[in-house]
Formats: sequence, structure tokens, C-alpha cells
Amino acid sequence: MKFVTLTTDFGTRDYYVGALKGAILRKSPDAKLVDITHEIKPYDIVQGAFVVANVWKEFPEGSIHLVGVNCVYQPEFRFVALQHGGHYFVAPDNGLLTILFPGIEQANLRSIPADADTHFAVKHVFTAAVDHLIQGLPFGELGSYPPPIIERISLQPVILSDRIRGTVIHVDHFDNVVVNIRRELFDEIVRDRPFSLYFKRNDPISALSGNYCDVAVGEQLCLFNAAGFLEIAINMGRAATLLGLKSDDTIEVVFE
Repeated sequence: MKFVTLTTDFGTRDYYVGALKGAILRKSPDAKLVDITHEIKPYDIVQGAFVVANVWKEFPEGSIHLVGVNCVYQPEFRFVALQHGGHYFVAPDNGLLTILFPGIEQANLRSIPADADTHFAVKHVFTAAVDHLIQGLPFGELGSYPPPIIERISLQPVILSDRIRGTVIHVDHFDNVVVNIRRELFDEIVRDRPFSLYFKRNDPISALSGNYCDVAVGEQLCLFNAAGFLEIAINMGRAATLLGLKSDDTIEVVFE
């Protein structure tokens, strides 16, 4: 049995997810389908990469990860398959995989053409790829050796003499705000010095919490979440909405 994860921007109100899962199971009835999410913001490859980055390592080696985000069909549009860390990834050639894994080795990629004239082409591509891999056929025969794929550079925090300037990269289901500053970078730069976290015109936060309940209900806080990213939250509240924060907003950690 192989696990096949699904991460898409298809939503759950329409037939797309059901049709995709049905087509995969009709071709590969032994596949174990796992929905990660189908609520990625339409076309948002940064959010899609963020979600997959924090999921794939939890699955057994040999798992197949299908990422259907920003599947915009154009002439010569294609999908790419990647073999990495004992896992397989199939996604549109739109830069998402290069955000997920910077410095991809070309030898680990295969190009899968998509027929722009075929309705819901992603269904056919994903179904064929899963069937190929579940049968245990060689990865190298999944598609052709690709020309360079589209590259996108993920937003990285900017380090200045007295601050780290980060960016909001995700707002989760609880309206917690995730910033592209990792714990390792924060510890390396701040080094236990006093700091203030500034965002919009809100009062700064000057202490790290270990848990949401470290502050009173309704109070704002910052902590490092389970994925290791800096997060702005409100205990039992909706931080993004109440603090006016959204993706791509700038956050600054100013230290002494």
C-alpha cells in the first residue's frame, strides 16, 4: 500500500476533488489517499509549498505527494515529478517545487506534458503518475528528462544591523499569523537580547511565549510554532483579523 497525499487549491464545494480521487482509485484501487488540504488560496504557490513542507516528512518513505496548486493551462504547460528524500512529488511546473526544495537536482526531475485542450488535465496527469509509481515502475520512465523548470525564490527575512525584517507567509485556520522567521535564525541573531516585535500600528510584543495560554485570554503574543516559524497570535482570539494582518505584510523584530 502506498500513501498518496493531496494538497490543492480546488476547494471542497465543487466536484474537482471527488473526480480526482475517483479517477485515481479507479486506476489504482490500492492507493491510500490522504487529504492534506484543498483550501490553499487559489494560485498561491507559496502557501502550497509551506503546507507541503510541514507535512511530507511525517509520511513513510515511498509516499506520493500530489500538489495541485495554480494549475493554469497554457500552451506547452507541463507538470514535473520529483524524487526527493525517498518520496515522490508531482506538481505543475510553476515554481512551487523550487520554493519547497531550493537547489533541486535536475537528475531527480521528470517532465510530464499536459494537454491544454483536455478538460481538467491535472486529473489525467496525477492519475497516470500514481499508477506508474504504485506499480513500482522506474521513476526515470515516468516522463522525459526536463529542460530547466520554472524557479521561484521564496521570501527570505532581511537581516539588518538592529533588526530582522520578515514577511507574513501564512494565516492558519485559527487566524494565527505565521512569519518567515525560523527559530534558528532568531536565536542566532537576537542571542537573548531584549527585542520588540513591530507590526502595522499595533503595540509591539517584547517577549516570547511558550504557549498560547501564557497570556490572558484576548491578549496578543508571539511564539515559535510546531513548524519552527515565528507566529503572532491572540489567546483564544483571531489575530489576523483583529490585528489587521495578511499575507505579505512586513513584520520587524528590533533588538538592542
